[in-house]
Amino acid sequence: MKKARLMSHQHANPSKLIQHEQADAIRLNKYISQSGFCSRREADRHIESGAVKIDGQIAEVGTKVFAHQHVTVNGRAIIPKQAHVYLALNKPVGVTSTTDTKVEGNLTEFMDYPEMIFPIGRLDKESTGLLLMTNDGDIVNKILREENGHDKSYKVAVDQPISEEFLKQMAQGVTIFNPVTGKHQKTKKCQVKQVSTYQFEITLQQGLNRQIRRMAQALGYHVTALERTRVMMIELGNLKPGYYRYLSEKELIALNEALKNSTK
Repeated sequence: MKKARLMSHQHANPSKLIQHEQADAIRLNKYISQSGFCSRREADRHIESGAVKIDGQIAEVGTKVFAHQHVTVNGRAIIPKQAHVYLALNKPVGVTSTTDTKVEGNLTEFMDYPEMIFPIGRLDKESTGLLLMTNDGDIVNKILREENGHDKSYKVAVDQPISEEFLKQMAQGVTIFNPVTGKHQKTKKCQVKQVSTYQFEITLQQGLNRQIRRMAQALGYHVTALERTRVMMIELGNLKPGYYRYLSEKELIALNEALKNSTK
């Protein structure tokens, strides 16, 4: 199976830089502050008082420490927080949006990433496009919860010419069967725009199972290709299929601002 590859020309993720730094020795006060235990200044005071030990030995101000070493403050173990990773992957056809290695074509084996990360939402195996990946569990529900109103955009191709009635009904909502609840329900209103005879763009705030495909099918159309192009302000852009990139600092700042009032 083709492995995901990093787009080297993209900006590095600031969180990832922290993670790389942790692989080398860093100043003890910074090591303690990154754990959330206290500030660097307070950490220095603890070190000066002899309250800090590294592998059982009293540490001095300015000492450097490796991530594998055991650090305590007044006997309390200090464990730096894991740096969060945020990736944008252009998922190709044939890859299943799961980290379960028992499933053929899973994301874990496809990406071959050095640590455990998981998708924010999913894309069908036959669909392509933007799939956000992270190890930050808090952010997942903030993005996915329907009531938070965060939108996602898709480019869709169907098997017959698109009519005005089709566009109107898609935009107003379509009654589809939801296999999760075992009931029929009408989808929420959404934005739909025709791109060509057989293609349209659609922006949703819902994320029902195979929603777009089921909506089109209910109106007598069959989806032949589906690509997600945007999640909130994160754009797929020119990212090639099978490649991933770290979110830029600008994207992370905008994402954090957009999610600050969202519920988990």
